[in-house]
Amino acid sequence: MQHGSIVDIKEAARQLGVSVNTLYSWIYLRKIEYMKVGRLVKFRQDTLNTFLQKNTVPAKE
Repeated sequence: MQHGSIVDIKEAARQLGVSVNTLYSWIYLRKIEYMKVGRLVKFRQDTLNTFLQKNTVPAKE
């Protein structure tokens, strides 16, 4: 997947490992950035990658 690409909510949910309903909840709570294209919700691939990095819990040594 290219860095500048745009994904729909189903693909974003798949990449994040959550349900579409959970992702809609995160959108409502403003936990993740998104774009609206008409009535459709879209995500930048970079946004998803950043979200995963910010929410990664480091392992204990």
